[in-house]
Amino acid sequence: MSDLPNCPQCQSSYTYEDRGLFVCPECGHEWSGSETGAEADDGLKISDANGNPLADGDTVTVIKDLRVKGSSSVVKVGTKVKNIRLVEGDHDIDCKIDGIGPMKLKSEFVKKA
Repeated sequence: MSDLPNCPQCQSSYTYEDRGLFVCPECGHEWSGSETGAEADDGLKISDANGNPLADGDTVTVIKDLRVKGSSSVVKVGTKVKNIRLVEGDHDIDCKIDGIGPMKLKSEFVKKA
């Protein structure tokens, strides 16, 4: 009926695709299409300022005051950013910051919370 893969955690066949990830509605597990079993292939490897590996959906803390280009706003030290997305490029974190809105960050200015 469907060519979507079964959930690797609970083997449910009711999976669906959302923004490039497969989601299991029964156990809530999310995984990428290239993931095999419990490990993903050699994909995007991004680390925070301390060398800890980052993943989609992580929460990070800003370690330096960051001026927002084209605005007088500043992202203060200690600001928590939830549910990050990793992307390729110079600014490798795509996120939404409360009070400022969507923006891209460099991983060298954040640490994993």
